[in-house]
Amino acid sequence: MYDVVIVGAGPAGISLAVEAIEAGVPRERMLILEKEKEHAFTIKKFYPEAKLVTANYKGMEPRCEGLLCMTDLPKSEVIDFLDKTIERYTLPVHYEEQVYAIHEDIEKKCFVVKTSKASYETKIVVIAIGVLGRPNKPDYPLPASLGKRILFDVTSRPVRQEKVLVVGGGDSAAEYVQYLLQFENTITMSYRREKFDRMNTINRRTIEELERLGIITVRYNSHILSVEEKEGKPLVHFAESPTPESYDTIVYALGGSSPKNFLESIGIAFDGHQPRVNEHGETNIPGIFLVGDLVHYPKGGSIITAFNSARRAMEAICERYLACVPRR
Repeated sequence: MYDVVIVGAGPAGISLAVEAIEAGVPRERMLILEKEKEHAFTIKKFYPEAKLVTANYKGMEPRCEGLLCMTDLPKSEVIDFLDKTIERYTLPVHYEEQVYAIHEDIEKKCFVVKTSKASYETKIVVIAIGVLGRPNKPDYPLPASLGKRILFDVTSRPVRQEKVLVVGGGDSAAEYVQYLLQFENTITMSYRREKFDRMNTINRRTIEELERLGIITVRYNSHILSVEEKEGKPLVHFAESPTPESYDTIVYALGGSSPKNFLESIGIAFDGHQPRVNEHGETNIPGIFLVGDLVHYPKGGSIITAFNSARRAMEAICERYLACVPRR
């Protein structure tokens, strides 16, 4: 019987584990389950190497509430920080073990967490899976034969000296464009609105200046009807143009989606698209907590909000369920 099982080894899950250990939860009575082969997989996969991982949230100064804290850092330094945290605390992480079901055992007064490899009993479950693990996809079908030509990040394969269409108008789209320009790519952005209103100020001004200088092309009020394969490349049909356009690669930057089906299968209630949680991240099921991006979905969070949500959850776990005291 575990005291705490944490689902997800990203910043929030790692932070929760640190808070638990420092609060007195024995390491052998805690477990982190991660479906990927390494921790912080979303940051490693979806963030370009040059991207600055921001600690703050929507332009607000970061205020650390718990034991883990950091400032804005390059991707490599964030990964290094988390590497050292896992090593320092000898965190018990099981990699490549995906959770597919969680249910309550009334007789034993515990939760049963079923994974691809085993089944675990625990008093508390903390879900820290984030929202970017499943990138949003367009509502039109994408030819399977174009798998290597249609990307949802810019790290899956090298993209150099290609004609690239970046679909999206948020910060990820802007950062993908800036990254791809380093490798002599010819870039067009497709955005469904008449102006960028989802980017932070720095990214918006950068994209607007790149467009003004003729370095990139931006198709505003752009609506893609379909994508088909022609001679091994994506052929894109736009609603506003009778002539389809051929590209070497399409990169979609449409954001992440909450893993709603999985959470609802557990019995977690939603208010629209937002999981129903209290100020400590506890769901409608006593003993099951959400931390990290899931708490802030769909507005998005940051490294600091992930750390802080873990702290708040651990305070409630100690107060209500376990004989532990959060370290101040």
